[in-house]
Amino acid sequence: PVPPRRPAGQPAPAREPAARAILRVSFGVLWIIDGVLQAQPQMAGGLPSQVTAPSATASPQWVRDVVDFGASVWSFHPVQAATAAVWIQLGLGLWLLVADAGWWSRLGGLASAAWGLVVWVFGEAFGGIFAPGLSWLSGAPGAVVLYIVAGALLAAPARAWAGRRLGRILLAGTGASWLGLAVLQAWPGRGFWHGGEDGSLTGMISDMAGLPQPRLQADVVNGFASLASHHAFAVNLVAVVALAASGLALLSGRPRVLRAAVPAVIAFCLAVWVLIQDLGMPGGLGTDPNSMIPWALLTWAGYRAATGPQTQPHDSAERIVPPAQRPRLLPLSPRGFTLPVLATIGALGTVLVGTVPMALASVSRHADPIIARAVAGGARRVDLPAPGFRLVSQAGQPVSLASLRGKVLLLTFLDPACTAECPVTTELREASSLLGEAGKNVELVAIAASQRHYGLAYVRALDRREGLATSPNWLFLTGSLGQLERAWGGYGIHLSRMVHASSVMSDMVFVIDAAGRIREEVADDPGPGTIATRSSYAVLLADAARQAMGA
Repeated sequence: PVPPRRPAGQPAPAREPAARAILRVSFGVLWIIDGVLQAQPQMAGGLPSQVTAPSATASPQWVRDVVDFGASVWSFHPVQAATAAVWIQLGLGLWLLVADAGWWSRLGGLASAAWGLVVWVFGEAFGGIFAPGLSWLSGAPGAVVLYIVAGALLAAPARAWAGRRLGRILLAGTGASWLGLAVLQAWPGRGFWHGGEDGSLTGMISDMAGLPQPRLQADVVNGFASLASHHAFAVNLVAVVALAASGLALLSGRPRVLRAAVPAVIAFCLAVWVLIQDLGMPGGLGTDPNSMIPWALLTWAGYRAATGPQTQPHDSAERIVPPAQRPRLLPLSPRGFTLPVLATIGALGTVLVGTVPMALASVSRHADPIIARAVAGGARRVDLPAPGFRLVSQAGQPVSLASLRGKVLLLTFLDPACTAECPVTTELREASSLLGEAGKNVELVAIAASQRHYGLAYVRALDRREGLATSPNWLFLTGSLGQLERAWGGYGIHLSRMVHASSVMSDMVFVIDAAGRIREEVADDPGPGTIATRSSYAVLLADAARQAMGA
């Protein structure tokens, strides 16, 4: 049958250039792979300390400060941040895969570049470009910077893809970058030319081989690490020559040269990816396949754009159809919601599912209480009368449990002779601050927890040192040894010589409501004592106080 003829003046169906389709589909798949990798269980707790912080260690202070900001957002809100990263990257991948033309597709490229920039700065410490030891073989200038380039290309207007100029610019930029990185790889004194255990190349490969991974994969990388250790000069020479020759070939822009060079370049990238970068993903904390796959994809897309047939802009309908008849960015008619448009809106929604909690986490200065629960365990809910006590405050005034009736108490036991800053005092003070105006109904109470150091002099010294003397709702109580022993016994605080000579062991904050009943027993061990765990513990105490006020 003869297909019906298209009416005069009606534009031909839009068709995406092959080079753009390569970038869009391949980087969409890469974002999905990255999202799956972000879902690994180790990511929530391990990313800041084992990935982002080490990546910035050798960089200048200002780089470390920038990375520390991003790491603090993640460490303060590990579950929200890890989950948000998964949704954002899965959404970006789906967006690129389903939106193949028009404004939706260009916006997908722009979103991909924007999120790539965030990851490159905060997750990769600018790809390590400001740190010594920069090497193309290990992933410099950062894998995600290539995602940014791909996203920017996808966001370019359709007319940019009509000719061969964009592909030539991409290949020339890649070639120039590789020539510069070849010079760095060949520069004397950077450790790449000598082998042994202290050789830079050997150490780089051995570190990857030591990560948890399938045995066959580890054997391959270990074998190449041994080769690099014994023949480092030859291995580095091959890398420098191949990198420089590839850069020159891509810079030339000649179709005959490119036809021979591009397959060799891609093969070289794959060899480095397997033998040196170890596929970029083992160990449970790999966030992407590293840089070789993106380099190969950019090179292939650039080659197709630079040597393929001349094409018309795939949205050429915009130049033919009158403005009043052009399709809107978001069709308002129900008939305009085609399957690709609906899929694109769904992908955008997936990105927003991650973007919103990530944005909220970035502006929150307080850590999630889930950290404290993970370190010290969950609070034990009880409903018991609080044991009474009669003691003396740091001001020398008598205080009893009955005299505090009508206020919520956060009660703990504290050794006045602790030589370092006592973590629990910091957390109690921060909890009071978090309560705001409601804090006037909460009393922070610490009872001296030492048989040797229980006099007013010791209590007042710690009070001054911890900066608590100015807190109107802070009481540090002491008394005679007999009075203290009755208080310790009433709350189950037992003698221990493991921590301090003749001190008592306390690992609880008791949450007492206004009626004098214990509502919760919160473990007060802040774990490793990081800023995140202390902040999280303060939030946990503030939440417990609010619940007691409600009760």
